[in-house]
Amino acid sequence: MAAGNQPLTALAVGTRATVTEIKVPVENRARLMEMGLLVGSTVQLVRFAPLGDPVEIKVRGYHLTLRKHEAEQILVKANV
Repeated sequence: MAAGNQPLTALAVGTRATVTEIKVPVENRARLMEMGLLVGSTVQLVRFAPLGDPVEIKVRGYHLTLRKHEAEQILVKANV
């Protein structure tokens, strides 16, 4: 993991970040890419569900809900 990269789930709610790497298994990666979650995309962590799973993010102007285990495999760099 490069310096400054962290899992999507490590962001504070409301934080914007840029996707740097997607480590989701190949069979699930295409689904995420079709929804606009690509390396270089800007995402914003919207909220965690009450028990921490799922995680809601905003990407390309719409809200997307991911399982926590998927979000942990998406590495981002917080925008300053």
